[in-house]
Amino acid sequence: MNNFILIFFFLSLGLVLQRVKQFPTNIYKTLNKIVIYFCLPAITLYHIPKIKWSNELLFPIGAGWITYILAFLFFHILGRRKGWSNKLIGCLILTAGLSNSSFLGYPIIEALFGKKGLETAVLVDQPGTFVVVSTLGVFTAAFYSKGSPNFLGIFKKIITFPPFLMFVLACVFNILNYDLHENIQAVLLKIGSLVTPLAVLSVGLQLTFDRNSKHWKFLHLGLFFKLILVPLVLLILYVFIFNQHSEAIKITIMETAMAPMITGAILASTYGLKPKLSSMMVGFGIPISFLTLAIWYFVLRFV
Repeated sequence: MNNFILIFFFLSLGLVLQRVKQFPTNIYKTLNKIVIYFCLPAITLYHIPKIKWSNELLFPIGAGWITYILAFLFFHILGRRKGWSNKLIGCLILTAGLSNSSFLGYPIIEALFGKKGLETAVLVDQPGTFVVVSTLGVFTAAFYSKGSPNFLGIFKKIITFPPFLMFVLACVFNILNYDLHENIQAVLLKIGSLVTPLAVLSVGLQLTFDRNSKHWKFLHLGLFFKLILVPLVLLILYVFIFNQHSEAIKITIMETAMAPMITGAILASTYGLKPKLSSMMVGFGIPISFLTLAIWYFVLRFV
């Protein structure tokens, strides 16, 4: 419950600060950089070394990758047919293709499935969604913002992306069965805990409620894809095709049904991919997802 209160408080604070003339609303760009270059690497370096690997982990880990690939195919093909701009296509891929599986997903999963459920949630988030945003997400942002396939430049952005570098380092620690000193872990936790307030405040500073906005139809499409279509595809794939009925599978599907990932919206905003639409996807997606998540939780009780 504290996480929910925190999310709505900082989202509301950002909206209020927009109306304060003396407040530098462009500060969201600085907040974005703090989240990407400090907070996310800290979270990765804390969690990844602790994961115990097995073949059964492929289902939760693969969910984030499947979701993103679906979004890429869906919006790229549809966007080309409709004549959408590269920036619009890139924005929808980054926001509708990434789940808010950490600071929104963690408290919801813990509330519904207990602390044991967090083990699956971390797998969906860290080696799944988080690695996707650090690799394919950066590729998408760079590709659609430039409009030209400068693959060498994109590759350089990926391998120099701090969260990705920390993920590689954390994987090495995991393989070596090594974990950092407790004092360092405590510092990483404190830095990582800043993700929620800073990221949500950034979204609030950019969120607008313009009734005449040209983004509304794209918002509806993006949220329908993220909150309804994606979990439906995962349900059919995992439960009815692969015949998986464990609690971990249900948690995985719930994670894919979360609102759009704030980091994806920040990445889109940082690269100039329709910042207003990316903020709307998160700002409207979070409260709407509470209703759709309740529906999915009810549905999953019968599978």
